[in-house]
Amino acid sequence: MTLAQAPLLTNGATHSAQTFRMMIRDLARGSEGVTEGNDLKVTPLTVPAGGVLVGDGSGIVRGRAATWQGHYTAYNIGTAPVNIAPTGANARTDMVVLRVLDPEYEGNQNPATDPVVFFDVVSGVSATATAPPAGYSAIPLARIALPANTGTVTAGMITDLRRICNPRKDRTLHAAFPSTASDLTYSDNKWHNWPATATWNVPVPSWAVSARIMVTFAGLRMTKADVYAKMQTVLGTGSGAVLGEDTGIDDDQGNNTRRSTIVLGDNLGVPVAMRGSTQKLSVQTYMYKSPTGDLRVDSNTSMFADIEFYEGIV
Repeated sequence: MTLAQAPLLTNGATHSAQTFRMMIRDLARGSEGVTEGNDLKVTPLTVPAGGVLVGDGSGIVRGRAATWQGHYTAYNIGTAPVNIAPTGANARTDMVVLRVLDPEYEGNQNPATDPVVFFDVVSGVSATATAPPAGYSAIPLARIALPANTGTVTAGMITDLRRICNPRKDRTLHAAFPSTASDLTYSDNKWHNWPATATWNVPVPSWAVSARIMVTFAGLRMTKADVYAKMQTVLGTGSGAVLGEDTGIDDDQGNNTRRSTIVLGDNLGVPVAMRGSTQKLSVQTYMYKSPTGDLRVDSNTSMFADIEFYEGIV
């Protein structure tokens, strides 16, 4: 096939459906899936019975019936019921998909009167299947594991298979530089909200499901004796805060005054209540009673918080 004519949106030209499908492909970067994390979620019927509901949302489907077929967009407004056939003496696993059947390449539907995009059930797939059968122009939504002699689909039978076509992410870098010295002495075997300067107000995107956080202390001062402590990041406040993993500080250089670089790294889940709000990101430090060295941040200390939020399926 030669270079397609004419380029999209050329004045006076005629543009084929494939031209638009290829535009969708380009904008989707060749990927496919649901558009946002809560799109096209599969749930049981309101009164569980022989079917499921597919929720609001949209998705992008790659055409697989022909090379360079392009991609399709589809959307669902409201909830759509999908029938699931009952099982007999044997258990069965089905897959609910969003499927496109374009008569230009396959099938004999008339786009003027017949559905060419629809929710389909692929019956009898592997119990671990995560993708539609080869050649299907479809994206997976859910896998339904039906026990023998069952005509009712419950939530426990549904495995979510959705993936986001192009998940969003948002990264920001925050810095802090103490203007005065602040000490944390060997202490009481308890956590302390220290250093207070390592506190930032962080806007959390409404679509964020997880976050990767790296907090760096450059020039953290240690003095008087060996230092034995641990630090962790804290996202949020009060009982709803999410705590990072402990990072140990185990310094055995005696009573010399010295400085070190400490890095905290975490993968944290973002609770629903935090999404779309501004949250405090801080650090807390645990000082053991022994050894008896002290920690200090001062004008020679730099603090950086690098946080990246990620979209995910909800």
